[in-house]
Amino acid sequence: MPLHPDIAKALATLPPPPPGPLDPVAMRAAEEAQVPPVAGRLPLHAVEDATAGEVPVRIYTPDEAGTHGLLIYFHGGAFFLGSLDTHDHVARSLAKATGLKVVSVGYRRAPEHAFPAGLDDCYAVVRWAAANGESLGWDGTTLAVAGDSSGGTFAAAVAATAHDDGFDRITHQVLYYPSLDLDFDPGRYPSLRENAVGYGLETAGLKPFNAFYLDSGADPADPRVSPIKRADLGGLPPALIVTAEYDPMRDEGELYGRRLKDAGVEATVIRYPGANHGFVQHFSWIPDYHRVFEETAAFLRGAS
Repeated sequence: MPLHPDIAKALATLPPPPPGPLDPVAMRAAEEAQVPPVAGRLPLHAVEDATAGEVPVRIYTPDEAGTHGLLIYFHGGAFFLGSLDTHDHVARSLAKATGLKVVSVGYRRAPEHAFPAGLDDCYAVVRWAAANGESLGWDGTTLAVAGDSSGGTFAAAVAATAHDDGFDRITHQVLYYPSLDLDFDPGRYPSLRENAVGYGLETAGLKPFNAFYLDSGADPADPRVSPIKRADLGGLPPALIVTAEYDPMRDEGELYGRRLKDAGVEATVIRYPGANHGFVQHFSWIPDYHRVFEETAAFLRGAS
């Protein structure tokens, strides 16, 4: 189907990117300026800011139940954008739809913090959550990791790191249009060519947007950076991979799903027609796309 008309309308209003190199400080400020006030956000039973060790987290409790399963969420933003605030609405929607307590992670970002600082923070919070389950009100069942875009990179890498460490408590991984191959040669996947221009995230922008991360020491050949480079995907948690029809990174997510299945891992891949990269963050107010949260909840219930 064609690009969803509401998405097309929004993209048509975007100004051209400013000339010159990317300015992380200015781009973050512009992103934060779009965050709605707390009064306008989806209400939940409780939302509190805390720290997991030294890592800032925001904990979302959906209802009054005494215990819950846990979902650890990593926001997207090309490893240098995004925050607890810019993705607050995503975490709220996940908590509401799944009934899980969501722990959103304010990991360290490039370029101020070199690889693997952000990944280390994400993994540390998962281990912290498992170790502090009683105080968090964890019911001892679901311990899922989830992320969108570069947050999906972290979710996949955390699941693999945990497996390698013999930490077997992660029950699910949820990857929304994940960035799984940071080798951005446009010849690698058809979607890099088919969706190169006109859909928000453009293929030519992938290298400059990820340059802060790669220049900080993240090697695209390292499976912690490009999870699709991992030779053996066996033994990883069941995966839900959500892709968007008009996303340059669509095909790497779908290939990862096939490789997981080939390795004997339960993997569900859902392509959202008419959607572009970032639709969970930017366009989940569209009913056709808001159902991603219900489908996530169904996956988390069915793959446990």
